[in-house]
Amino acid sequence: MNLVEKFQNSLARTRSGFVEKIDQLMTAGELDDNFYEELEEILISGDVGVETSLKLVKTLRTDAAVQRIRKREDFKVLLINTITELLTADTINFSSSAKPYLILLVGVNGSGKTTTAAKLAGIYRKEGRKVLLVAGDTFRAAAVEQLEVWSERTGADLIKQKAGSDPSALYYDAINAAKSRDTELIIGDTAGRLHNKYNLMEELKKIYRVIDRNLPGAPHQVILVIDATTGQNALVQAKTFNQALPLSGVILTKIDGTARGGIILAIKDNLNIPVLYLGTGETIEDLTPFEAAAFTQALLQ
Repeated sequence: MNLVEKFQNSLARTRSGFVEKIDQLMTAGELDDNFYEELEEILISGDVGVETSLKLVKTLRTDAAVQRIRKREDFKVLLINTITELLTADTINFSSSAKPYLILLVGVNGSGKTTTAAKLAGIYRKEGRKVLLVAGDTFRAAAVEQLEVWSERTGADLIKQKAGSDPSALYYDAINAAKSRDTELIIGDTAGRLHNKYNLMEELKKIYRVIDRNLPGAPHQVILVIDATTGQNALVQAKTFNQALPLSGVILTKIDGTARGGIILAIKDNLNIPVLYLGTGETIEDLTPFEAAAFTQALLQ
């Protein structure tokens, strides 16, 4: 299965409503005001968001006029190219220039951070990297147990403390352990926290400061893990976390279980934060690197 086919399978629920409406709109007729109004409605209903939908339609209207596209059936290629360009971003990859290289995963409760940490560890272990998982969700015993299982399956090291321990202290220990073990990559979980809870967000900032103090320049990536089924609330989460920490990217989980795949466009447009991976299933292999052209083709063709 190639990347387009994998995305098509994962976007089945989004495609069933969104693409059908797009195809119906493109069948015949002129590019008049009614066409653009209907397109706005379709984009908004697909959770692209009001602001992004209006901006996208304005761009499409201008480009269609410049390229002298007048027929609806000729418009879809422009739509695909425009969305691909919007979603395209510089790829952020693990860099061996910093050792150990630290990736910190953050997000609200239930977004899938712990599972995502395990899946990332699986990807890098297959590349032969020496990985240390940090069971940073010290408030949830099940999260620690889950990472224990995955560390055994992937061959990644694990550092943990007892439930209720200070997560900042755990990261201090993790960095020292990684240095002593000549570890290449640290992947750190954190406890889920509601983005509107001040004390919990301040604790996250403390974790960030402790990491930076003990491993200057780290965390090298701060990745927000978002449950795609939350729709526009995902954008609110992204904005709040980005204000608290310098986010380097987003991983969208449960994309296969939602009809709200358009949220990807809203996040990229509003924050200019790249989507790095999509969670496309339950197994450890179901974390797919995001590729804008393949995603747009899967969504609209």
